[in-house]
Amino acid sequence: MSAVPTVSITSTDAMLAEKIRPQVAKGHSSISGLSSGAFMTVQMHLAHSSRFCGAGIIAGGPYRCAAMYRRAAALRGDANILTAYFIGMNPLIPSVAPSGIELAKQARERSGTDIDPIGHLKDQRLYIFSGTQDKVVYQSSVEQTKLFYHELGVNDRHVKWVSDVAAGHAIITRNPEDSPLSTNQPPYINQGDFIQSHDILKTIYPDSQSPTHAAPLTGLLHRFSQLALMPGDSEAERYDNLKNASMSEFGYVYVPASVLDHYAAASEGHHHQHNQPVRIHMVMHGCKQGYNYTPVINGRPDTDNYPPYGNRYITTTGYNEYADLNNMIVIYPQAEGVDDGKIQNPDGCWDWWGYTGDDFYSKNALQIRALSRILENFGG
Repeated sequence: MSAVPTVSITSTDAMLAEKIRPQVAKGHSSISGLSSGAFMTVQMHLAHSSRFCGAGIIAGGPYRCAAMYRRAAALRGDANILTAYFIGMNPLIPSVAPSGIELAKQARERSGTDIDPIGHLKDQRLYIFSGTQDKVVYQSSVEQTKLFYHELGVNDRHVKWVSDVAAGHAIITRNPEDSPLSTNQPPYINQGDFIQSHDILKTIYPDSQSPTHAAPLTGLLHRFSQLALMPGDSEAERYDNLKNASMSEFGYVYVPASVLDHYAAASEGHHHQHNQPVRIHMVMHGCKQGYNYTPVINGRPDTDNYPPYGNRYITTTGYNEYADLNNMIVIYPQAEGVDDGKIQNPDGCWDWWGYTGDDFYSKNALQIRALSRILENFGG
């Protein structure tokens, strides 16, 4: 049995959070994700809609879609996985795709209890994307996400639905080193003729500015302790929850210089207003995209055949450049591959099918509790 590390919020973590927290505009945070990160984006968005103003969903199905047919199986865990794969991701025919109408009904039944009141969704802004060449999460599933939000009362004029790009399963950049647009392979970052993170943020925040040219980043990319922010009354309990949540010890946050400079000026007695409010955007990576992901084969990391992709999702997808120009703080929570007999998540996916427990989609879910605490720590 491995020893429990002695971890607390470092002084640097605490100081940075104290600088950020008072500046953040409450209720104006947002979230986006790809693949399992998109499914988790929907779950987090529904659970804490009062804290968000919008979401970006790249190749993600609707809320609770992996639990739709759980009652029909003899083994619940098998039902979750099979439903996630054959219904939530790539239904054999459109008629067996998850039902946005039925899942919206289930969300309404949980409104105000397991999740925030769904009335908070009405005026929120959404970006929903599905590539025509995506062979991992089919368009028929993502279309149900669009229908799901429509059924919950989101104004159709506030939804940007993109389904005509010949993209595979990936977030899209303009980086020449990234995979061809139609690729469906790791690291799931493909080259196109637009920067998808910029489109997401412009959709959610219409008053924001899109970068017109490449410029050096001015801010700080900081590694923070996710372990210290896990639910739990003791270090041992937080450590157990970290492992049970299949989350990494560290996450990352990008803070623009404008936010840091504002704090420094205020500390010296100089008071000035931001040109724009300070807002938080939380970015959920997909499977196999965490900073320390390596495949786990027979319980052992296979670093010889699959070198880690490191921080590519954090540093090359365009979120930080947009944040720099718009007083945005970007949080990058990190999941971790685990395959120990108890937790079966070798690809480091976010939990949208139930590997952390039956309740994987409400405010009480372990990962959602952890993500909520991370968001709150920085003022969101």
